Amino acid sequence: MKLIRITLLTLMFVLTFSALAHAQSNQPLAIILTADGPIMPPMLEYFERGIETAEQRNAEVIIIELNTPGGSVDTMLEIIQVMRASTVPVVVYVSPNDAIAGSAGALITMAGHVSAMAPKTAIGAASPIDSSGADIDSTLDTKVREILKARARALVEERGAQASQLAEAMIDDAKAVTAKEALEANLIDFISDDTEDLLQALNGFTVQVKDGERTLNTADIRTQNVNISFIEQLLLLLTDPNIAFLLLAIGVQGILIELSSPGGWVAGFIGTVCLTLAVYGMGVLPINWFGLIFLIIAFALFILDLKAPTHGALTTAGVASFVIGALVLFNSPGTPQFQRVSVPLVVGMGIFLGLLTFSVLMFAIRAQRAPIRIGVESLVGKTGTAKMFSYDAGQVEVGSELWSAEKSAESESIRKGDLVEVVEVRGLSLIVRKK
Repeated sequence: MKLIRITLLTLMFVLTFSALAHAQSNQPLAIILTADGPIMPPMLEYFERGIETAEQRNAEVIIIELNTPGGSVDTMLEIIQVMRASTVPVVVYVSPNDAIAGSAGALITMAGHVSAMAPKTAIGAASPIDSSGADIDSTLDTKVREILKARARALVEERGAQASQLAEAMIDDAKAVTAKEALEANLIDFISDDTEDLLQALNGFTVQVKDGERTLNTADIRTQNVNISFIEQLLLLLTDPNIAFLLLAIGVQGILIELSSPGGWVAGFIGTVCLTLAVYGMGVLPINWFGLIFLIIAFALFILDLKAPTHGALTTAGVASFVIGALVLFNSPGTPQFQRVSVPLVVGMGIFLGLLTFSVLMFAIRAQRAPIRIGVESLVGKTGTAKMFSYDAGQVEVGSELWSAEKSAESESIRKGDLVEVVEVRGLSLIVRKK
């Protein structure tokens, strides 16, 4: 009887679990991605992974919660290609309140199969800049603007003439608008308070994907967040100009320490790793490579002051060169504010490196001036005891060692047991005087 009860309970459990699993599998799924930060290559990898997950899970919709000041044009164009090729409808939602879809983010928002914004958000200012962060020269500027405007028109042509005009103004005149203004121009489809509100608005909305039209069913939808991975977070962190600058400073300093005092490996290893990570970040960021010349000069001056001490003059010049080089490298005119290195950080690091070099310099000078503590030269000035002495010569004990000794010319006569002081070392003999 007990066995029958256990069997029935097990059967009921299995049937209940199977029913729940079946019901859940039939429930539509929304994949949520959160893109918060500059548009850089790691963000592209995150988008690709999220869209691939949605396609594998046969999701109903992908919602990209976007908050970005802009970023790489090349990465933006690749993200747009990935989004438009998705078989799952992609909804770009500029959120939360006070978020922006600036520069490259504006075109990514336009590229969504559906575009939405939170009430207190903004979109626009999509004028292109070159890889150094400055305005592009007239000929190249015209080409890039025309390409971007053509891409924007293709993305919003079905939204009407007003939306196309606004998109072009964002590129030509760096125009930015609020969510309400974007909705009035038909540049976006919805203004939603949050993701749940957006999902309710999407229910029954028809979108055009590459496979044809699709009507969204989001009435009883479940959501799944696809978070950015640790590696993607690390790569995004490396594209932070402040982090790239710190890695560069630490890396070069580590390499110089290794070169100035070879034999160890810790400083060289840390320096190599930091430089490798810094090079990745600088390869993505809009920087002016001319600044590297000043940085190289700065570290050369630090080393020269250690090798040929000038009591800090070269170190001071090195600090000035370091600060100038870092600012030229990362903060060229026209570089967006979010891609600039912190000026207090640069100045503080320059002063720190200067103080570090100056401290090493002071230790080196102090070591040069310190009395000799080892070798025969260190015996001069030490006191000993005469053990055997006659005819101005004999043996003395100095520092627990027995030495042959001769009396100096100005010394009084020395006898056994007298205290003597070493005044000179001559070959293997000491020249001493009675103390």
